[in-house]
Amino acid sequence: MNPIRRRPHIDYELDAGGRRSLWQTLPTLTPGLGVLRHYERRWLRLDGFAGIAVVAYMVPQVMAYTAIVNVPPVVGLWTALAACVVYAIIGGSRVLSVGPESTVALMAGAAIAPLAGGDPERAIVLSSALCLVVAGWCLLARLFRLGIIADLLSQPLLVGYLAGGAVLMVVGQLGRVTGTDVEGETIVAQLRSFFSVVGDTHLPTLAVAAGTLTLLLAIVILRPRWPGPLIAVAAATIAAVVLDLPAYGVAETGPVPVGLPLPHLPIISWADLQTLLLAGLGVAVVAYSDNTLIGRAFKPKTEPGEKSVPDVDPQQELVAMSGVHVAAGLFGGFPMSSSGSRTALAIASGARTQVYSLVAAVCIIAVLFFAGPLLEPLPSAALGAVVIYAASKLVSIPDIKRLARFRTSELVLAIVACLGTVLIGILAGVGIAIALSILEMVQRLARPHEGVLGRVEGIAGMHDVDDYDQATTLPGLVVYRYDAPLFFINVGDLRRRALLAVEKENEGDPDHPVRWFILNAEANVEIDISATDGLKALHDDLSERGIRFGLARVKQDLRTPLERAGLVELIGEDMMFPTLPVMEKAYLTWAAEQAVREQTALEHQAVPGADEPAGTPPARPVDTNESDR
Repeated sequence: MNPIRRRPHIDYELDAGGRRSLWQTLPTLTPGLGVLRHYERRWLRLDGFAGIAVVAYMVPQVMAYTAIVNVPPVVGLWTALAACVVYAIIGGSRVLSVGPESTVALMAGAAIAPLAGGDPERAIVLSSALCLVVAGWCLLARLFRLGIIADLLSQPLLVGYLAGGAVLMVVGQLGRVTGTDVEGETIVAQLRSFFSVVGDTHLPTLAVAAGTLTLLLAIVILRPRWPGPLIAVAAATIAAVVLDLPAYGVAETGPVPVGLPLPHLPIISWADLQTLLLAGLGVAVVAYSDNTLIGRAFKPKTEPGEKSVPDVDPQQELVAMSGVHVAAGLFGGFPMSSSGSRTALAIASGARTQVYSLVAAVCIIAVLFFAGPLLEPLPSAALGAVVIYAASKLVSIPDIKRLARFRTSELVLAIVACLGTVLIGILAGVGIAIALSILEMVQRLARPHEGVLGRVEGIAGMHDVDDYDQATTLPGLVVYRYDAPLFFINVGDLRRRALLAVEKENEGDPDHPVRWFILNAEANVEIDISATDGLKALHDDLSERGIRFGLARVKQDLRTPLERAGLVELIGEDMMFPTLPVMEKAYLTWAAEQAVREQTALEHQAVPGADEPAGTPPARPVDTNESDR
């Protein structure tokens, strides 16, 4: 059998960018249509059942979320319809349920409430405009390939932010479920207002809310596969008709418009637009983050031998989020993202493609045109109870425990994000969460892990000596690794730690002072000009101590800026090593040569004039830095 022989490498072009023609770009912008072109008839039954199951869960859910935005319940149906149709065409996930979601609804409500002044019609106009603003931010992010914004919210901050959002949602429904007038724009003002009127609680309204919530929780616990929100809301509606609850002062949803509005652009003032621009940025970040995170987490079930479903493209999801928000904005909707619970329900029901969303859209149209009168008796308190239930799903006790077990600082970040969201507001909470994520990242880059490397018997390569008690090093050689890109914020720390490592080495083995200091640059893939200046300063610091400074495992992306900064010339090509074994071999050779030279110098000092004419002074020891240059 012939042995495998090496061959010239192939051209690995891994960047998905590059120029494409219009015909090449269009299919990538409509991945849903690509799936429909290869749709298999046997999937239709599964997608049909999944669509019916999801819409039974979705209708009361999205109507409840309108209470957060303070728009009529029918607006939730308009929003859901636009999301189902548009995402099925341009969305990248085959099973993601895009539409109204509690957190984004809360952010939208917080943004437009001060501008709407309690007027539902004006709230519709503002929410539509906010949709278009969110669409614009998503499209702008796609043009600049900013899909990375989904990673700005770290897991601890998402946990804390969602918990804070849950608190705001519950407080926002206190007036609705107690039949009292709760005022105020901040949570402190709302709680103060609530406690001043809690004595006026309307008991029949509270009973409706409590009964709806109890029934919903019972269904979730006893029959988790049943459409709990639909059953609970239907039961509340039937009770309102049978018991004539409006006669007892229980508020109803009221008339529900039949049909769909014509597409139109919302008309708002320039001052309103300026306010919505900043709010829309926060909504876009959170909505897109939800979309990509849930899209990555859920995939349709595949049969044996069937090709696996590709991962969601984060850049395409920006296009999808822009498209669904344009549609929602033109039809009077409000901002949305996606629902993990609805997506899980779709998968459990057998959904294979976004055809299930199209089935759900058909069902929503039927509701809009035929079921409007059936929704009029729906008690407003029942929708408030559904919102409170949705808020409870945002608080993840297992995630909080996991953060506490992993690292105390992670839990602290979650608590800070939660308090910021509750006390300052939902939009400010998003900003705080993003700022904390960035600060945490900067802190880790500013003070990263580092270590001195040595050999461990039986394990290939060089490793951090702190990890192995039996690690060994070469006398006079310090191999140091700094595990972060080098830039202005951490180069001073690198310099300080490097010199400290030299001092520790000299204290630990005074008979063999450090003669070479090698920076293992495998983790230093980026560098700025401040860091190059810092490396020059480190080189000078070491030279003053009679120590040679070198670099090992320098990638080409790092070597280029080092050459431009003059560092390669300063250090010398002979102290630039492609691998650590090559470096160790060079050091051993150099040390052996130095030993011979030093021995020769000592012999010359011991026998003055042995090889020199009379009157010649004895030779001085060779400078170890100058002799090898």
